[in-house]
Amino acid sequence: MLLAALQMQSRPSDVAANLDRLERAAAEAAAGGARLLVTPELGLVGYGAGPDLPLLAEPADGPLAGRVAAIARRHAIGIVAGFAERDGDALFNSALWVCGESRAVYRKSQLYGLYEKRWFRAAPPSTTIVRQDGLNLGLLICYDVEFPENVRRLARAGADAVLVPTALPVGGSGEFIAAHMIAVRAFENQLFVAYVDNCGGDGEFAYAGLSRIAAPDGAILAAPGDRDEALLFARIEPEAYAGSRAENTYLSDLGA
Repeated sequence: MLLAALQMQSRPSDVAANLDRLERAAAEAAAGGARLLVTPELGLVGYGAGPDLPLLAEPADGPLAGRVAAIARRHAIGIVAGFAERDGDALFNSALWVCGESRAVYRKSQLYGLYEKRWFRAAPPSTTIVRQDGLNLGLLICYDVEFPENVRRLARAGADAVLVPTALPVGGSGEFIAAHMIAVRAFENQLFVAYVDNCGGDGEFAYAGLSRIAAPDGAILAAPGDRDEALLFARIEPEAYAGSRAENTYLSDLGA
């Protein structure tokens, strides 16, 4: 599978503008041969939307999800998009996957900082894996990937790749995460990790713009040339890394 990742500057509270950006990226990704487009954390509503988040939140089967599905169908591509999900009185920081008539939603379990904890409810850790083009694709969101247990759980459930919509902030810790941790997560679990960041700023936060797609051997397959918007491409070919899996037998040696 050829995967596309959109490092994107979302507009807070401007869903129409963010959907338009998604549409243009889907068209470009599909034209480049990609079968799946991954976009940043809360990219449809804007991570820094703050007090507007309860107003922008929708059910997993609401109109916003329908519009994303329509974009995916128009361009014959799968899409992972971050949104604010409403389920009764609860709000979740969620990621929607759509491909044809298939859909799945993952809810973030590790909320980062007082901002997220103010607006969202933490979901229990879950093993959310979707299947597309013969690959098992696990879903996490941003801070989730910094807990090795989350990626290991997906690896042990058979994930070939982990897709991680992200809103990594500017700062030293973010630099370390992007430069080292993402590659380590891929290496120690012998899978691909697509870490797809917001960029720019929204008046509330400044984002690092440090998207990465890492391979099972720890190599970085794609990264932006700068911290602005960028559409990255990487080929997800688990069979190409059989040698790495044979050499680094962490999962089989771990046991039950």
